[in-house]
Amino acid sequence: MLTLDHIVVAAPSLAEGVAHVRDLTGLDMPKGGEHPHMGTHNHLLRLGSDTFLEVIAVNPDAPAPDRPRWFGLDAPVPQPRLAHWVVRCDDMAKARALLPDTLGPALSLTRGSLNWLLTVPDDGQLPMDGALPSLLEWQADPLPPTQMAGADADLTAFTITHPQADMIHETLAPHLDDPRITYRTGPLALEARITVDGREVILR
Repeated sequence: MLTLDHIVVAAPSLAEGVAHVRDLTGLDMPKGGEHPHMGTHNHLLRLGSDTFLEVIAVNPDAPAPDRPRWFGLDAPVPQPRLAHWVVRCDDMAKARALLPDTLGPALSLTRGSLNWLLTVPDDGQLPMDGALPSLLEWQADPLPPTQMAGADADLTAFTITHPQADMIHETLAPHLDDPRITYRTGPLALEARITVDGREVILR
């Protein structure tokens, strides 16, 4: 069984991404860390008990990696946007066999003492332009999202709109049962509804 792990805002810079989230939600996001293997860095904020929001951007102070960056970040990001989502599993080998090859291979990644596996296409692009999630296995206990700094905020709904939404739904439905997630047919768009201090805000 798969579980929604986090949603991803791609940004031209961390400062712009964090400001985008703050402007739409009123939330300030704590600093996350750096990814030397990808030349990126991020900010992270827990939503609810075990889901989180990530803002990620190219790290201008890091050398370029020897492979394409993940999340399609080698291409210019004109403005911050909700670009992708990630689901987690307990067994990468078993879960990976159930999902399309477009997710790419599972890479073994580290940051400090934290280890995880994440599917990343060889060209670094987002699967189905971000509508199909990446697959993650945390190799840590307790579960890292539960240990992140949070706020009085929760992810209440997440909508994936894509011309092939029916196919995405059919692919994921046997393995991902989450009433917050809705699939709609139409031009590509991701939308998250987040409750903050009792009010609902929309992140796109």
